[in-house]
Amino acid sequence: MTSLQDMPQVQDCAVSSCSYNAEHNCHAGAITVGGDHAHCGTFVEISFRGGLDRNGMVGACHRADCVHNDKLECHAPGVRVGPGTDAADCLTYEAR
Repeated sequence: MTSLQDMPQVQDCAVSSCSYNAEHNCHAGAITVGGDHAHCGTFVEISFRGGLDRNGMVGACHRADCVHNDKLECHAPGVRVGPGTDAADCLTYEAR
């Protein structure tokens, strides 16, 4: 299991409508990436902002076909989230 220090950071989030987004920074504790197009499963669009006072990390990746995935853990140096197929996708996703 990856320790908190080893989890990749969300370096940029271009999804300004997400309630965890503050000035292109993700403030979720940890995001989950999954679905059929590497969707950010932590994306939430509600009427208020929330999260922590630090940048979010990638807690889990369900895209086993990504080159950065090892045993459902992301090993990219960092990830970017933004519009792709959906409003909030992992733009760092790369098929094997």
